Amino acid sequence: MQAMVADKAGVKTKRHGTGDRLALLWLRQDLRLADNQALHAAMADADRVLPVFVLDQEAGGPWAPGGASLWWLHHSLAALGEAYGKLGTRLILRRGDASTIITELARETGADIVHCGMAHEPWLRRLDAGVAASLQADGRKLATHRVATLFDLDGIRSKTGTRYGVYTPFANTCRALPDPEQPLPAPKKIAGPVRLPNSDRLEDWCLLPTAPDWAGSMRDTWTPGEVGASRRLHDFLDSRLDGYGASRDIPGDPKGTSMLSPHLHWGELSATQVWYAAREAAAKLNGVRAGGFERFQGELLWHEFAAYLLRHNPAMPEDPLRPAFARLPWRDDAKGLQAWQRGRTGIPIVDAGMRQLWQLGWMHNRVRMITASYLVKHMLVSWQQGEAWFWDALVDADLATNSASWQWVAGTGTDSQPFFRVFNPVTQGRKFDADGLYVRQYVPELKSLPDRWLHEPWAAPDVVLKKAGIVLDHDYPRPIVGLDEGRDRALKAFRETVQHRSDEPEADEAQDAAE
Repeated sequence: MQAMVADKAGVKTKRHGTGDRLALLWLRQDLRLADNQALHAAMADADRVLPVFVLDQEAGGPWAPGGASLWWLHHSLAALGEAYGKLGTRLILRRGDASTIITELARETGADIVHCGMAHEPWLRRLDAGVAASLQADGRKLATHRVATLFDLDGIRSKTGTRYGVYTPFANTCRALPDPEQPLPAPKKIAGPVRLPNSDRLEDWCLLPTAPDWAGSMRDTWTPGEVGASRRLHDFLDSRLDGYGASRDIPGDPKGTSMLSPHLHWGELSATQVWYAAREAAAKLNGVRAGGFERFQGELLWHEFAAYLLRHNPAMPEDPLRPAFARLPWRDDAKGLQAWQRGRTGIPIVDAGMRQLWQLGWMHNRVRMITASYLVKHMLVSWQQGEAWFWDALVDADLATNSASWQWVAGTGTDSQPFFRVFNPVTQGRKFDADGLYVRQYVPELKSLPDRWLHEPWAAPDVVLKKAGIVLDHDYPRPIVGLDEGRDRALKAFRETVQHRSDEPEADEAQDAAE
């Protein structure tokens, strides 16, 4: 039998003498057709391809997808299943132990090889090792492919052969590497198996919220799936890339960020597709207007660096990369943590961010830093508790970027903002939300306050509060912790338990106060 497959240039070639060889395509965070190396390898390796997604909610332990991620996953799988159907095969859905299911499906369909994307999450790497061993015992093989990163993360080393722990030299090394291979085209047709195995119904997985249905604003904001991802990418590149460098820190600017992170996390876009599309868009701009490209490319490389850190530091989601911080006496503050989660801390820019997170399943990057710093430093609540809340609430909950970013803010990572650098949320609000658009959108009870007092309502004169119709602790809370009080407490804990027992530098308090 002759089978038609596409090479990397999209040219169809023939394979001879293979009969009806079937390959399984095990999908995880590569929910796309274009530039999917695992899919192309499966098509080149066999006459028929059966894509399968296994929802294994036990293997990830505490890092199984949270509520917002499951909402996204439902819609992304629905879109992908429809796309596969149009090409001639069917996406098979199974729920349960992935190691058992993949081996049994390979046996049931006669597939002697399973193709999948290379994982960086520790629990997925352990799962892959178990699946590979199970398949090998059955006379079959697991083949992994780079589908989520720009470069081979195992091959990136310093000139002395060591691994990087700091972003800037890592990014410089990546920029000096040969460009990633050009993105692969989506196949025109995929031959599926003659006899399809049973599949779960996506609706039976009950991934969508019902009582209550908290996803209304998410539905209005996002279009999960490869088509929605491509549309968002090109909308950003066509209209926002030129101003990205200046506007990305302004949370009230609706065009300030790309909002591509959930599409990248779920693999509806590859980093390589974004890399080349951004470069092409930047080439159409003159030198000044193309400045946003460098900043945007740097964000892609931060995403790459986070994956690199996780791959080589598998305990990063749970343990500080700087061991001295394991001694820091975090506070057990359930009431304060709940106020932070609900956007009721009394700090407007913090509360706006936390409410945006709940409504959209996403938060502006600048505000992520502000809210995280407030929790860790002013409240002295451990970064792991904040990381866990973000994990459940974010549609772009990515284990590498989430844990690396929390450790950066907390000062516990290898390349971090120092712990003694404490963001002043009032200063941050006035600097990056000067017109108050962001706070007024998500904290509407403060919308009548003048700009001067919007980010510090507890300091507003009574006459101003009365005119705005605000009674503190009734319409809006006073701060749950004073900014000076919280900062001083955090610095004291840092000095007593970390700084004088490690190589941490002395705190520059003048610089602290200016942040």
